[in-house]
Amino acid sequence: MSWNAEEFESRLRRVGEERYHHLHPFNLRMHDGTLTRAEIQIWVRNRYYYQTRIPIKDGLILAKAQDPDFRREWIQRIYDHDGHRAGEGGLELWLALGEAVGLDRADVASLVEILPGVRRACDDYVEFVDSHDLLESVASSLTEMFAGDIMTTRIAAFEQHYPWVRTEGLEYFRTRTVQAPRDASQGLAFVVEHARTAEDQKRCVAALERKCQILWNLLDGVEASSAHPQLSPHAIWREDPQEGTLVVLPERAVKINPTGREILNLCDGTRSSLDVTAILKERHPEISGIGSDIHDFLDEMRRLGVTQYAK
Repeated sequence: MSWNAEEFESRLRRVGEERYHHLHPFNLRMHDGTLTRAEIQIWVRNRYYYQTRIPIKDGLILAKAQDPDFRREWIQRIYDHDGHRAGEGGLELWLALGEAVGLDRADVASLVEILPGVRRACDDYVEFVDSHDLLESVASSLTEMFAGDIMTTRIAAFEQHYPWVRTEGLEYFRTRTVQAPRDASQGLAFVVEHARTAEDQKRCVAALERKCQILWNLLDGVEASSAHPQLSPHAIWREDPQEGTLVVLPERAVKINPTGREILNLCDGTRSSLDVTAILKERHPEISGIGSDIHDFLDEMRRLGVTQYAK
């Protein structure tokens, strides 16, 4: 049995209350004012990749729509991010934020240093919209219902806790306090009108949950880069005549190649993942893509319990 419009909207809003990334530890620390300058810069640099995916996602939604009225309204989102001409729009404002936190504009725009976890999360969003129908694609955009509030909180947090960030750099957040509620109103009206069966409504709720998870994964990738990995106290190095170098844990043994051993030797709890990556990139300039490989390796080692984050 399908929900009535009021109950359906309530179910969608509950997703945000429970799963939106305003609850992520990184955002909580940002708004509490406890992030370092380096952490703010890492977030700004990497979040720009997400910003560049938004107009691509919206272009895919436009391509699915048969209704000219819908397209005429939805296309505003692309103008919001790309501008009507060069030097305008949300992407430009985000680059200004990058400059305001001390980053080089061209460096941010190049997307060279995007963390692999962040790239996967953002690409996952584009892939989701590309592979799902218009209804689910629009439903996934309904995180806009919660974006206005987080932007208001973020502006206050930056003004109070991060006075070193130039105030003109916060203009992106200010524009979104207006744009996000407008976009949410359009998207919500479309979803409520077109999700008429119980199956369609559940698909919409699931799409919004998926989008919330993607945003959460993005911040996981950012947070991991500034964490300080160290070998687990339960891990023991062992040289096996047949298997080679192993890290032995209470429930498993993990085979480590020489490159992995070099990475783990640097994980002493005093260096961040970015520090480890920088050291190895300097040691091995001949290896292309080494940064992404190191971050992926460290993620896997933490998942397996070989490493943990220092407190």
